[in-house]
Amino acid sequence: MTETTASPTTGSRLPLRVAIAEAERTLAAAGVASPRVDAELLAAHVLGSSRSTLLMTPLVDPPVVERLQALVARRATREPLQHILGTAVLGPVEVAVGPGVFTPRPETELLLEWGLAAIRDVSRPRVLDLCTGSGALALAFAVSRPDAEVHALEADPSALSWTRRNLDAHVAAGGRPVTLHVADVRWTDLLIELEGAVDLVVCNPPYVPDGTPVPPEVERWDPPGAVFGGPDGTQIIQAVVRGASGWLRHGGHLAIEHDDTHGETVPALLRRRRTLGEVTEHDDLTGRPRIVTARRVPCP
Repeated sequence: MTETTASPTTGSRLPLRVAIAEAERTLAAAGVASPRVDAELLAAHVLGSSRSTLLMTPLVDPPVVERLQALVARRATREPLQHILGTAVLGPVEVAVGPGVFTPRPETELLLEWGLAAIRDVSRPRVLDLCTGSGALALAFAVSRPDAEVHALEADPSALSWTRRNLDAHVAAGGRPVTLHVADVRWTDLLIELEGAVDLVVCNPPYVPDGTPVPPEVERWDPPGAVFGGPDGTQIIQAVVRGASGWLRHGGHLAIEHDDTHGETVPALLRRRRTLGEVTEHDDLTGRPRIVTARRVPCP
């Protein structure tokens, strides 16, 4: 009897778990921080399913494995997973992302959670998201609080193409429009119409100190202007603090994401403003300083 081993080109089905394990090894060798998770998410993307349902597909056709291998090869070059998938998730929303816009990070969900808690008891709150980028944070508030009047601000032309795309998709899906302001947060006399009228100002600004080593996904793909915030990383943050002091109504809240080296410097910036009180530092899930919050108080 002659025995032969079927090759992928013969049409034999292949175990998905083996393909995922091989993808994991490839990504781990490339230095990807979460090789198993990324391998599974890429497999789910190829299958058009979710990561949680992969076990329901024990065998796949050879073309599926080939498509997975092609995506894994891209990820192994340290192209961001979100660029390969075409989307990024932040809280309840999924937004389109790609070259030219900052990719939302999981740690920003802490900013979202704190902000939602701060306006929990506010009816029809007015929310302002500065340096909105893809619009993910603004949209997360708009979806979580459909009664909110949400404003978003962005200046970079490349980022704005993604902002508009995502805001338009939100409206097309039946969401309440988000007001987009095309402006730089460092400009003077900015958003005068919102003076003393905002319940919550949030911002995930460029905050990495210039020259700080960053992962390849950031160095090669995220726009430098959305990552680096000047010599000490607080150039944009200082402008945000100045602006928020005027936009917030009395009792309104401010929340800013910052670098983990800013645990003392950024709260100190807020405490210098007599109009801001209750300045509080918050750690991320790894225990590192990540978010500073404050509340607008009446001038003495």
